[in-house]
Amino acid sequence: MAVYWPYVPILAIIRSMLLWLLGSHNCISEVEKKIGSMREMGEKRRRGHLNPAGFAGGLHDHEEKKKNEEHKLDMSGMSMDALPHLTMSLGQVTILDLSNNNLESIPESIIARLLNVVVLDVRSNQLKSLPNSIGCLSKLKVLNVSGNLLESLPNTIEECRALEELHANFNELTKLPDTLGFELHSLRKLSVNSNKLAQLPSSTSHMTALRALDARLNCLRALPDGLENLANLEALNVSQNFQFLRELPYAVGLLASLRELDVSYNSIAALPDSMGCLTKLARFSAVGNPLVSPPMDVVEQGLDAMRAYLTARMNGGDGKRKKKAWLPKLVKYSTFTARMTPGRTRVHENTEGLLMSDYRSLNGIASPRFLTMLSPRRLFSPRRNSPKHC
Repeated sequence: MAVYWPYVPILAIIRSMLLWLLGSHNCISEVEKKIGSMREMGEKRRRGHLNPAGFAGGLHDHEEKKKNEEHKLDMSGMSMDALPHLTMSLGQVTILDLSNNNLESIPESIIARLLNVVVLDVRSNQLKSLPNSIGCLSKLKVLNVSGNLLESLPNTIEECRALEELHANFNELTKLPDTLGFELHSLRKLSVNSNKLAQLPSSTSHMTALRALDARLNCLRALPDGLENLANLEALNVSQNFQFLRELPYAVGLLASLRELDVSYNSIAALPDSMGCLTKLARFSAVGNPLVSPPMDVVEQGLDAMRAYLTARMNGGDGKRKKKAWLPKLVKYSTFTARMTPGRTRVHENTEGLLMSDYRSLNGIASPRFLTMLSPRRLFSPRRNSPKHC
């Protein structure tokens, strides 16, 4: 033991110097915590839990995730009949979850304070209306009001111009705001299934960013005009409108991006010929319809058979040769003779129609000059030189 005795003071001096450099034992513990945290992060990085681009990127993602979690206010599944008085600042909340409660209303003041909210989830409550202040949510991208008792949506929802998804399934909706599509140009998904809608607003055709439209289980009698404007629409579901929906508009076949179409369980007897042009269509269902054209057995053969049938019908019907127009035949057999005019060539035999200026004037008994002589007013009116009757 005597051999190692001189080293004891040296170790004590080194320890004292470390304490002096670090300040206190607390600093040592903090350093140990940081080292442990760095080791934990390194282990996560090794396992692929962090950004593979590098440690700095992974640390940034971790901080970003933590930041987002701090801005989420989750009050779901608390069996609340009414919202408590919230004294906290709501201006920083980006995600508000009030789902699965018994809320009958949401105070206007609370919604108006959610200036930075991006996601608002109030599904599965007892809401009969939404506050008009919802129009103040200029950054709102996702709104879920499904599973409530809503009969209509406030017109102020049009002010949520950043809205990308609107879910309003399983409500009592009888109509949507008429001008909904005029302002919601960013809307990508509109889901209003299981309601009482008799029609979709005509402004739906202005939702040019729309990719998915779900309107099944309603009372739709027709689809709005101008559907061909929905150039980005990929999924359309109007199934289970039962006896109400009897036909599809011609514009359905002009949805060039359409991949999924469900029209099952309606009262549709004929599909529009234009559907033969839906080359990207990959999923289609028409079961439960009294289809005559194309017959259901053709539809059951697959999309290619259905497209071929509709294309043939569009080009002349059931593979029969399309009849030629009768007007070129009249030209061919000189029933009408085109006359030469400066700058204009004679009409050829394969011309589909004639310009009005190309017709020869009629100077015979059927010309307007002679027809006026045979008019009843001229035949039965008294002559100018005859004596006037009293």
